[in-house]
Amino acid sequence: MKNGKKPTLSQKKEMKLHGLQPENWLVIKDTREFLEVVSRMELKRIGTDRKRTRRLYRSE
Repeated sequence: MKNGKKPTLSQKKEMKLHGLQPENWLVIKDTREFLEVVSRMELKRIGTDRKRTRRLYRSE
């Protein structure tokens, strides 16, 4: 998995629409169809090889 990046203002607005707190999430992938994010706490978890991500589909 690539390193997560801090969300931009428009990405933060998208996260709030999906009921997430932007300060707790990092952006992995940003496409026209979806925004893929991972929790900051998930990255700190010890003993897990694969990190769980969420895809937030855009409504356009």
